[in-house]
Amino acid sequence: MTTLEKLEAVFFKLKEDPSFWQEYTRIMSTYSCRPTPLTFSQNLTKHFGGAKIYIKREDLNHTGAHKANNVMGQGLLVKRMGKPRVIAETGAGQHGVATATMAAKFGFECTIYMGEVDMERQSPNVFWMQQLGAEVVPVKDGTRTLKDAINESLRDWVTNMDTTHYVLGTACGPHPFPTMVAYFQSIIGQEAREQILKAENKLPDVICACVGGGSNALGIFQGFLEDEAVELVGVEAGGEGIKTGRHAARLTGDLGRPGVAQGYKTYFLQNEEGQMVETHSVAAGLDYIGVSPILADLYEKKRVKFTYATDEEVVEAMKLAMKKEGVIPALESAHAFVEAFKRAPEMSRDQIIIINQSGRGDKDIFTVADALKDKMWQEFIKHKAAIYESY
Repeated sequence: MTTLEKLEAVFFKLKEDPSFWQEYTRIMSTYSCRPTPLTFSQNLTKHFGGAKIYIKREDLNHTGAHKANNVMGQGLLVKRMGKPRVIAETGAGQHGVATATMAAKFGFECTIYMGEVDMERQSPNVFWMQQLGAEVVPVKDGTRTLKDAINESLRDWVTNMDTTHYVLGTACGPHPFPTMVAYFQSIIGQEAREQILKAENKLPDVICACVGGGSNALGIFQGFLEDEAVELVGVEAGGEGIKTGRHAARLTGDLGRPGVAQGYKTYFLQNEEGQMVETHSVAAGLDYIGVSPILADLYEKKRVKFTYATDEEVVEAMKLAMKKEGVIPALESAHAFVEAFKRAPEMSRDQIIIINQSGRGDKDIFTVADALKDKMWQEFIKHKAAIYESY
């Protein structure tokens, strides 16, 4: 509690200092390629024959996802606190790569916790984290995915709080992490609002974003929360279907209910006895048991609507985005594409949808190749798995 209170005091003091946000936006513009573009998807718009489709290109942010927005901000906080070491959890690997990048730039010692299952399916990101100087620790407990990586990070942090800062990657965990992560990710929504007004001279009708923990969704939603006419839609991981039980739909499934775990209260996937159940998603970054308490609040207030996309729908949406528009969304981001593709044909041509493409898809090459049943790549994947097992 003492460490959290100190972190809260430092964060809110800097949050009230205009020069801190100026320093943050300066480093994001000079080091992380911001602002990211808001791209009009002419081909997809023509294909569906309805609403205009725009894509907020967080995949073009440094390290290939929205994750850099948060970690660079937290890196500036760590410098102010004078701590020499950072740790982080990662599922899809994008947050791990971003944290390792930040640590290399600022000169911090860095340890990344990652579930064994995720390490195998996201091995390219494991490689890059190691090359950036981070120690990547495999987590062998539980389901060996994101939930368990967060548990290990918390165990490390409570042991080494004096020298270590936990760079939590999503808008979850104990206060002030949800508020802090949402604050740094709000740069997405601020940019998107300015960009769409410049391009269309009006606000969008719908914004779609995938929801794992919820940092990318909160990032873009914050630019439009006060605009009631703008429909905000969060898309969860439907996995193999809600009825199968193999999914990660906390707010749209049948097992999500309020609970307390990992230092915060939100909707978790639980059985009748309150025990956490296993999750599943083709997208490692959405394969998580809980959701941001801020999004849970917006769900209860009915300001943000939630739906889900299945693994099969995600793969098809990704294929369509690649072939029609030449963009390669991450499997996580492709969940948002699914919902936008369902809505676009039913909307008029003067309406607008923004999709938040939270990350790039090349990191998912092995998972996507397997999902697409590509025979040549499936043989390669078997060979890769053997190498990983021996490693």
